[in-house]
Amino acid sequence: QVQLEESGGGLVQAGGSLRLSCAASGRSFSTYDMGWFRQPPGKEREFVAAIWGSGTSTYYADSVKGRFTVSRDNVKMTVYLQMNSLKPKDTAVYYCAASPTMQSPRSLISNVYEYSWWGQGTQVTVSS
Repeated sequence: QVQLEESGGGLVQAGGSLRLSCAASGRSFSTYDMGWFRQPPGKEREFVAAIWGSGTSTYYADSVKGRFTVSRDNVKMTVYLQMNSLKPKDTAVYYCAASPTMQSPRSLISNVYEYSWWGQGTQVTVSS
């Protein structure tokens, strides 16, 4: 069992930055692929970024590539999402998730159904 808790969301102006954190509890954190997803108002949950348990591979949605960076600290059992050059369309509830599947290819790691555990989400609002 894994418990996840996001933090770091808030209100920011367009062009600004935020850093989201996701603290995990439980065993074997370093073996889990971790993902970030977001759900804009009135829309479905969508993939943002993901990282292998080892941290050696990362994946990004095209909409955030070059602006967002996913990273992890397995000692602190925390995964991060650094978000720069934020745009109003980035406004959403952001969720972190953990998958027990190791080193998944992009086709799987970007799929919500690949993940077994989810945090409660943190709101990010970008004003224009």
